[in-house]
Amino acid sequence: MTHTAPLPPFTFHQGTAPLLVSMPHAGTYVPPQLAARFTEEARQVPDTDWHMERLYAFAKDLGASILVATHSRYVVDLNRPPDGASLYPGQSVTGLCPVDTFDDTPIYAHGDVPDDAEIAARRGAVWAPYHAQLRAELDRIRARHGVAMLWDAHSIRSVLPRFFEGKLPDLNLGTANGASCDPALAQELLAIAESAPGYTGVLNGRFTGGYITRHYGQPAQNIHAVQLEMTQCSYMQEALPFDYLPEVAAGVQPHLQRMLAAVLAFAKARQG
Repeated sequence: MTHTAPLPPFTFHQGTAPLLVSMPHAGTYVPPQLAARFTEEARQVPDTDWHMERLYAFAKDLGASILVATHSRYVVDLNRPPDGASLYPGQSVTGLCPVDTFDDTPIYAHGDVPDDAEIAARRGAVWAPYHAQLRAELDRIRARHGVAMLWDAHSIRSVLPRFFEGKLPDLNLGTANGASCDPALAQELLAIAESAPGYTGVLNGRFTGGYITRHYGQPAQNIHAVQLEMTQCSYMQEALPFDYLPEVAAGVQPHLQRMLAAVLAFAKARQG
């Protein structure tokens, strides 16, 4: 797809409920000048959280606001700290402007990885506007409802030896080890995940939440944040061409709906 002008860093739908669904890794756009520096593999942006908008289409009917990245995480990773600090010290991770794929292969064909100035430019052009919108919407929701709920929606291949052994549980809930949302809500969400027939669930396992969950989740300030990292095999084809599988997705969507309904019920109980 050819763009004659720079693509905005996000799309945004403002809802009426006290819930914001963030999709920071759903973007696939890579500016042509940057794509020219990529390997053929990297130009396929295989580490995308594919089809998040379609999977969570029901969230609009729940009244949720929805914030969706347009640019690939290979341009800049919106779920990393602005200084690029590791979220999981001692473990293999990808950075603010990644230089390798989840399969540990180079993104840049000729090794011309971004320098500090290029990283700063991408952060200013894409990362900063996304986070400004996220912050503004959470503040608006909290001002209107007295409480704001943030659901950070992610997906990942179910088997990725670089990051974890074996097959990942299907529904990986993260609350920054209990710091980003009310513990009672976290336990309720875990119960929904664990009781979903045919799926496995865990709370604060391999994924405890990225920068967005950790930074914005402030229960004492009436902002509760939860990350859900789903296995892609729960709704799509995990290899090229990364097709959405409606019949497969239909199996997990009711459980996602139950989780978001629980989040909204929690918020309603705390509204003035």
